[in-house]
Amino acid sequence: VTRVYFQSFGRGRVVTVNCGWLGLPLVLRCFLLRRRRDERKSKYVDSAKNGSGKGQKRKFRESDDDDYEHSDDSVDLREQEARLVRDSILQKSIFSPEQCAAIEEKIDDVVAQAEAGLYREHTVDRAPLRNKYFFGEGYTYGSQLEKRGPGQERLYRKGEVDEIPNWVHELVIKPLVSNGVVPDGFVNSAVINDYQPGGCIVSHVDPLHIFARPIVSVSFFSDSALCFGCRFQFKPIRVSEPVFVLPVKRGSVTVLSGYAADDITHCIRPQDIKERRAVIILRKTRPDAPRLDSPDHCLSSSAERPAPLKAKRSYRRADPNAAHRPRVLEMDKEENRHPSMSHQHQHQRHSIGSENYRRRGQASDKHQDSSGRKVKMRRH
Repeated sequence: VTRVYFQSFGRGRVVTVNCGWLGLPLVLRCFLLRRRRDERKSKYVDSAKNGSGKGQKRKFRESDDDDYEHSDDSVDLREQEARLVRDSILQKSIFSPEQCAAIEEKIDDVVAQAEAGLYREHTVDRAPLRNKYFFGEGYTYGSQLEKRGPGQERLYRKGEVDEIPNWVHELVIKPLVSNGVVPDGFVNSAVINDYQPGGCIVSHVDPLHIFARPIVSVSFFSDSALCFGCRFQFKPIRVSEPVFVLPVKRGSVTVLSGYAADDITHCIRPQDIKERRAVIILRKTRPDAPRLDSPDHCLSSSAERPAPLKAKRSYRRADPNAAHRPRVLEMDKEENRHPSMSHQHQHQRHSIGSENYRRRGQASDKHQDSSGRKVKMRRH
């Protein structure tokens, strides 16, 4: 066995790969493919900065690589990359249907408590067709970030999310420890993702500076799939062909490490959620993981709890066939509703975005103080 070090071009980090001599050509070719993607992206970025792409009126998108990625050479490389992904995934069937049913009842209790507003502010994160419940540790991501991009995620301050429920320790973590999936005391973060039909989570890599490896997930309520190497486009939502599709059965345990966890994105596509599905993700945070700065008004003790959330709907009801057709965003509806608007109105529509945004703007105007200063509103 040999240990090989590669510079991951355009990503600012060094990737370490353990492989046998026979697997070395496979690893090299996959890294060359990634380097070619980065070079193509840099080409478009440089041309935009220098003004050389003035007449093209288009920005670089990862889908610009489609011609290359569907060539014979690319198909071969994708197959090799799929092999790397498959070799760094472990799946086990540990939970029986009876155990699954007991855990699913507990997940329903979590949903009910969230609707009643019994959890701390950052425990519950709501999104269309998907709700997320942080326990033990929670972190900022996506639109919550002040600066977008990998490496910007931060853990919440201690005490801002609820502790891991006892039933997660007893019904989920203990069986994993007894089956040798994780060592005792490894898990200090548990996240429940509750999906409705047509729900999804976009391509991402679990933050390397936040979470140690491996990443363990357990699936409940229905069968689904985890996809690797997809790219998402929106208006309407579309997903490219994945490099590798991993079927995920109810009650199955999936363990990601190595290449599958660090060097390729994973996602859940809308078409893969045909029924309600929940997944419990179990991870360990790194000791040096960055946190949000502590405010002056932080809790004096972990026993004190902030004011409870107002009761909200935990999830939206969805058409069972919604998973099989593209979703239309509010912005698309606006464009179809006013096709003959003047240039001035089009510019105004572009800047405002959608009907929902206008409503939020009207609501935020009500929160201006007497001096006319606008109060910044946060959506949780």
